[in-house]
Amino acid sequence: MVERVMTDRGELVLRRHAEHLEIISNGVFLMDTRAGASERLLVRESLRSMPIGGRILIGGLGVGFSLAEAVASPVPAEIVVVEIEPAIVDWHRHTLAAFSEHALDDARVRIVTDDIVRWLSTTDEVFDAICLDVDNGPDWTVFHHNAALYDDDGLTLLRERLTDSGVLAAWSAAAAPAYAARLAATIGPVTTHRVEVPRGEPDVVYLARRDGR
Repeated sequence: MVERVMTDRGELVLRRHAEHLEIISNGVFLMDTRAGASERLLVRESLRSMPIGGRILIGGLGVGFSLAEAVASPVPAEIVVVEIEPAIVDWHRHTLAAFSEHALDDARVRIVTDDIVRWLSTTDEVFDAICLDVDNGPDWTVFHHNAALYDDDGLTLLRERLTDSGVLAAWSAAAAPAYAARLAATIGPVTTHRVEVPRGEPDVVYLARRDGR
């Protein structure tokens, strides 16, 4: 174990397994530093769909693959990351810094330490792209209240936080066809990207572009 903290949501552990690091919440595996291909794709496909000088929101800092992909690009003028756990943000100032490519030092990055559902409900900011990687997918949320991100009301809220042609990207550890249907109905046309993993079902990234409704 590298570090263990108690938060308002329970136990959060950063542990080492061979040469890799893992984040565990209340005994549930969240993510590790082994791959990151699908997390990077989540951001990369979003960046392809947004204008140069645009604003991107990343929900969930994790081990930093998504943020590293964003700061490696010249496209965004501002990168906002909403992460509920202060400990994870702190770990990216030392132990996990290499995995986010020291992205917290990039002047374009702004960290918001808050619950993403609450923050989205209180802010009036809008983004050219919103990337969600705060759970193991729409059908497997880490905390029960995060389900509000993926239901009809949550998708309506996310739509309101997008620019007129903005994109919403969501990461999932497995296919979620019912969620994809809700995305298409509430946001707009959906593309699906599958990323093979060593074991189990492919990771899936859903990308929806806001239409003119």
